[in-house]
Amino acid sequence: MRWKKLGLLYSPEPVHPKLLSHAANPLAVFLEGDVYRVFFSGRDAQNRSSVGYVDVDIAKREVIYVHDKPVFEHGSESSFYSHGVSIGNCYMANGLRYILFMGWQCPPGGHWRGDVGRLVLADDLSLCIDSEEPFMAVDAIDKVSLSYPWVMQDADGGYQMWYGSTVTWSADNGEMIHVINHATSSDGDSWVRNGLSVPYQLGVAQAFSRPSVMQDSNGYHMWFSYRSGAGQKYRIGYATCPLGGKWELKLNEVGIDVSAEGWDSEMIEYPFVFDHHSRRYMLYNGNGNGKTGFGLAVLTDE
Repeated sequence: MRWKKLGLLYSPEPVHPKLLSHAANPLAVFLEGDVYRVFFSGRDAQNRSSVGYVDVDIAKREVIYVHDKPVFEHGSESSFYSHGVSIGNCYMANGLRYILFMGWQCPPGGHWRGDVGRLVLADDLSLCIDSEEPFMAVDAIDKVSLSYPWVMQDADGGYQMWYGSTVTWSADNGEMIHVINHATSSDGDSWVRNGLSVPYQLGVAQAFSRPSVMQDSNGYHMWFSYRSGAGQKYRIGYATCPLGGKWELKLNEVGIDVSAEGWDSEMIEYPFVFDHHSRRYMLYNGNGNGKTGFGLAVLTDE
């Protein structure tokens, strides 16, 4: 497996006070033909993230429209998304389209943390929050902080979710342990949390984020960003799970790495994998946690 990089797709410019920099966590929603609306998290002068979007032509690999204002903003100081909104993926449940997100909080004198919220994606592709209360908050399983959910509907109508959960902010090597946990639901509304899904390895892969999951006849495939704890910045990782089996890390088989120079030469992260016209594509971020924008890659057999 190898991902062929197709280049930087969107380099953000300051189009609004809430979208001064960054285009992190790209999420592609199909419009027509080869055109997708790509939602992303941009930042203001205080590093608080809100949701913006651009429309891109995948075949031409070009941006055809840049929206000049956020479609959903971070909340007030008292909200669970006071310091930012980092989006996951889009899924259907009960006749509605939802986007789950990580809501950031930076409490005074405390460590940043997150809960999961839910947005409704209307037919006109506008966004509104489903509830001012967290959709998923910390509990006995997820005791510290939550992040970046990915939801998939199964053939039998049930749902699965993979999401980030903090075990500790600092392990013996000084890096956080933030793992990918799993939850299931019969209706997409009420979820049963099942705990750890993807194994982690101290000093190898212990700070995970933004899972992106696809399924085929061989089982499940997951791409995610991770840090090793050895001082290396984010890389994109890969894991597989046979149907009815357990997840296995296959970091050496991911088929994509940083470039020798340019916008993604220091780090690559926050993958979003999707299929279009029988080909598999990946949107991903590069240097600066999305500060340089997002690029596109295509899966090849080379």
